[in-house]
Amino acid sequence: MGGSNKKPQYVFAFGARTEGDAGMRDVLGGKGANLAEMARIGLPVPPGFTLSTAVCAHYQDGGGTNGGSRPAGLEDAVREQLRALETQRDQRFGDAERPLLLSVRSGARDSMPGMMDTILNLGLNDRTVAGLARLSGDARFAYDCYRRFIQMYGDVVLGVTDDGEDADPFETCLATLRAEAGVRQSADLAVEHLRELVERYLALVRQRTGQPFPQQVDEQLWGAIGAVFRSWNNERAILYRQRYRISRTAGTAVTVQTMVFGNRGADSATGVAFTRDPATGEKTLYGEYLLNAQGEDVVAGARTPNPIAQMATALPSAYGELQALRERLEQHFGDMQDIEFTVENGKLYLLQTRNGKRTGLAAVRIAVDMHREGLLTREAALTKIPAESIGALLAPTFDRAALATAVAMGRGLPAGPGAASGRIVFTSEAADAQSKRGHDVILCRTETSPDDLRGMLAARGILTTRGGVSSHAALVARQLGKVCVCGASDVVVDTAAGTLRAGGRILREGDPISLDGFTGAIYAGALALTPSQVRQVLDGRAAAADSPWHDLFETVMAWADDIRRIAVRANVDAPDAARDALALGAEGIGLCRTEHMFFEENRIDTMRRMILAADEAERRAALAQLLPFQRDDFQRLFEVMDDRPVTIRLLDPPLHEFLPTEAAGRQALATRLGIPQRRVAERIESLAEMNPMLGCRGCRLGILYPEITEMQSQAIFQAAVAAMRSGVRVRLEIMVPLVGFVEELADQAAVVRRIAAEVMSEHDIELDYQLGTMIEVPRAALTADEIADVAEFFSFGTNDLTQMTLGLSRDDMSAFFDRYLHKEIFAANPFSSIDEGGVGTLIVEAVRRGRSTREGLKVGICGEHGGDPASIAFCAATGFDYVSCSPLRVPVARLAAAQAALTGSKLE
Repeated sequence: MGGSNKKPQYVFAFGARTEGDAGMRDVLGGKGANLAEMARIGLPVPPGFTLSTAVCAHYQDGGGTNGGSRPAGLEDAVREQLRALETQRDQRFGDAERPLLLSVRSGARDSMPGMMDTILNLGLNDRTVAGLARLSGDARFAYDCYRRFIQMYGDVVLGVTDDGEDADPFETCLATLRAEAGVRQSADLAVEHLRELVERYLALVRQRTGQPFPQQVDEQLWGAIGAVFRSWNNERAILYRQRYRISRTAGTAVTVQTMVFGNRGADSATGVAFTRDPATGEKTLYGEYLLNAQGEDVVAGARTPNPIAQMATALPSAYGELQALRERLEQHFGDMQDIEFTVENGKLYLLQTRNGKRTGLAAVRIAVDMHREGLLTREAALTKIPAESIGALLAPTFDRAALATAVAMGRGLPAGPGAASGRIVFTSEAADAQSKRGHDVILCRTETSPDDLRGMLAARGILTTRGGVSSHAALVARQLGKVCVCGASDVVVDTAAGTLRAGGRILREGDPISLDGFTGAIYAGALALTPSQVRQVLDGRAAAADSPWHDLFETVMAWADDIRRIAVRANVDAPDAARDALALGAEGIGLCRTEHMFFEENRIDTMRRMILAADEAERRAALAQLLPFQRDDFQRLFEVMDDRPVTIRLLDPPLHEFLPTEAAGRQALATRLGIPQRRVAERIESLAEMNPMLGCRGCRLGILYPEITEMQSQAIFQAAVAAMRSGVRVRLEIMVPLVGFVEELADQAAVVRRIAAEVMSEHDIELDYQLGTMIEVPRAALTADEIADVAEFFSFGTNDLTQMTLGLSRDDMSAFFDRYLHKEIFAANPFSSIDEGGVGTLIVEAVRRGRSTREGLKVGICGEHGGDPASIAFCAATGFDYVSCSPLRVPVARLAAAQAALTGSKLE
């Protein structure tokens, strides 16, 4: 009857004794799990220990039973781990003679580079800094470490920089001292300068916090641990989680690791290396390093690092070892790796490895190459490509003719391939604001920091004047799929003045600028764009043999099509769009919005005449004029989509949407139609609704005006007959929108079937077709068993279903949406990704009920969610037959559907 009395384990060692492995990401986070794995297989990893993600839950539980405190036994466990590290390193934490120094780093299950906090050189104080100087024989090195520690700890733990100032007060102190010493780089400061800098830093901390800098090393450690756990909920971490749909309940682990030092002199270095080029996917060791530096120097971008290839000359032994480890890491982890390393007095140490962030182009190339090299199965390779990445191969580039005449005003390092033009903005806030107004922007910074994430998300491209291809700007831009040029040292960004200067030109905020992420070139003005290599081949404007990227695209798409279990259709209304969808791999039309066919100039006034008709006779006369337009459009669609399903939705929007809103427009319309202006005004007034989305639209229009349904049905079936007689196989599906009661569907179905019978009888031809409905009203989902008596298929219109289920207007939610995201009330935008707990529950129930009445009922989705990978996974698990999305999303949907087949499971 007794239960287990085993205490939970919160702390896990790695080093001489290792208690974890790569499979423990949920417990140890990605960093801790991979460090344990590297230690387990004998790689050169400085020893340490990891506090599990379960500890994070205690720290976050500020209002719960734990009060945000540490779990019982944690302090004893950490103390035990510290003793083990002291034994391994023959040093003591806080000892004045042989001080042990530590780093404290975050490590969520899913890598979130730069989003949470890190502290290096922990354990230094006024006593231990002297001990480090004696132990190392290098006082300059010791005080360099101390000033770094005070700055990081003061920022992360003590909040010295949290006063809203643009300038970091520590950096201001440092810049002032460099000017006084007459040196440009911090590495050129002498020991006496660093001693002075430490004193100024300590004074700054006391001034800003009212307390002296903590000298007790235990206090430092627990302060750092708490700050890193708390950083799980900082603004940039929340933004990042929302962008990549990482659960807020997952938490972060904290890794405490013994310090190794890249700032020990000319035979020491720090760097970041990728086992393949993260921008292009080329199989080459790629990255950067800095001599006599620590890790934050590379990532922060304060100094432009050296290309990793130069390390072969500067540190040949460490470089050779790094090259050998590159192969071993890829083979062991089965993916391109992002490695942080330090060289201390010529000895190489690995501080971290993780699956490297990469551009969409690189993701595709790496997956295909690693499969061809035998490192990955086809199935594993597919799972390594974020579905959104395939779109990068279709993104436009700069037009060759435009480039031939353009003169670059500056150049930097190409860190995120592609072409981007937009208005110059200098702050994250400006980027966000301008983007929300519909403008494309380029975020131009001296360097970016994690606090710039919101602006980076909003921008088309990112330009920095400092930092290399491993800087924060480059790392985040690659992951976000943004064009990025970094380290453009000949460009001067003056945020205060609102100017950007380069090549003898001065551009101001709001001026257009263009970035070439393939070459690093920067151009004034907005350059013309041209389709990508892949699009040119798909469109027949280039030969497949001339495009290696097309080969990669087709390879991945062929793999995906062979594995996926659900079909992918497109939402299109015109023949040209249908041809484009077919070129991108669509297998049919999942939504043809018939109302879009009425907006052309030679049709819109006829449609308006029908709406303004005084009686049914006038209405039918106008509809008779619209009939041939619709018939011809449908026939051309059938011809393009030969032998593929075409789902045509009957008229859906409220009639007022077709009428002009301005008085001048109404007067002009009355004149063109020869109708009294008063009658136009009265009719428009009679159509006005308090909430048009819930008013007279969809099937309600057809019930109120059956002649509309009759005309559309005649056009559809006459077009089908004409197409069939020209040799086209027609696979027709007619969809009735906005049904909430089975009686509504039955009413419209009767009209459609009567017209179908008349047309087939008139032309003595048999035509197979299906009649179904769009499930977008919650009541339809809950009575789907009744509706399936009449409907032969369901297509979920998740845009309106989301609005009605959540009581949330997509057009009016901007006033509070950002606040909801920040508070994580919404894990993601429910109009971008299906709200599985609410809307998803209705969908699952509707499918279950519908198929209980009509076994094998065909089910699809035609809302915008049909192109969202997470929503596609949900649809696949729910047993959908197809998804339908915009043509440009079709490749994404094909890949996402394959990944759903590989990783998903059926929902019960």
